[in-house]
Amino acid sequence: MTGVTELGYARFGVADLAEWRDFAETILGLEVCDSPDEGRVYLRADYWHHRIILDQNSSDDLLAAGLRVAGTDELKDVEQLLERAGVDYEKGSDSLCADRKVLELIVLDDPAGNPLEIFHGPRIESHLPFLPSRRLHGRFVMESGGLGHMILKQVETEKMFEFYKMLGMRGGIEYKFPLPNGQDVEVLFMHCNERDHTLAFAGPNKKHINHLMLEFDNLDDVFVTQDLVEASDYPIALSLGKHANDHMISFYFETPSGWLIEIGSQGRPATHQSEYYIQDTYGHKRVGQSLIEGGGDLS
Repeated sequence: MTGVTELGYARFGVADLAEWRDFAETILGLEVCDSPDEGRVYLRADYWHHRIILDQNSSDDLLAAGLRVAGTDELKDVEQLLERAGVDYEKGSDSLCADRKVLELIVLDDPAGNPLEIFHGPRIESHLPFLPSRRLHGRFVMESGGLGHMILKQVETEKMFEFYKMLGMRGGIEYKFPLPNGQDVEVLFMHCNERDHTLAFAGPNKKHINHLMLEFDNLDDVFVTQDLVEASDYPIALSLGKHANDHMISFYFETPSGWLIEIGSQGRPATHQSEYYIQDTYGHKRVGQSLIEGGGDLS
């Protein structure tokens, strides 16, 4: 288990922390926890101290994707791999580790400049069961698949593949969306556990993050969330549909920061075999903003 085992947490800079707090409570159903630090809110979804950190910040973007490794030996192995590859990183100070509620971490950027924190030893609060902020039929799917998945900004596909392969992830091109000019938009997906994919990369997006997927174990919660979004001011970007690669039944909508949340259910585990698709099984019709500059639906 030398490499990454899951997307453990994500940290976002948000311009309107009060709106995000309301969004997390009324739309997403996450548990919102105050921080002693002014300008910060923690979001819980299971026994972890937090899965999402919201910091008051005008970027309205991803500040860190927290990628977990199994322990201190595995983190040292990753450091050695980075050093041999000539990748710069910084060891997290004791105060930074305390801030993130982890035992150790290192800080670096991937080839596209996406901010990463590779860590081990998250703070688990088994004495405080998750308390959703609104009624849920089920729970979030987190335990063996991590927080969910994210699509991030990319540079050359091969560079992204080799970098995350070095971190112990595996994957490849899972979609080739045909364009009217005869070319294809290729989307790279990488996984590290039983979730079909943990990270994916497509397009020179203006922000680091394109979307974050959160999965429910009960399909009813997807439809309830859809009703709540439709009654809100947050636009739906892609209609309800089923992805061809992970079989997730989901829809996409805008966050207060402008990037997207995907809410889904019934995703299948990773097959650990290569295959690709040219479209989704059904649905996921574009309603609002495109998931990739130039068009195309992404998982």
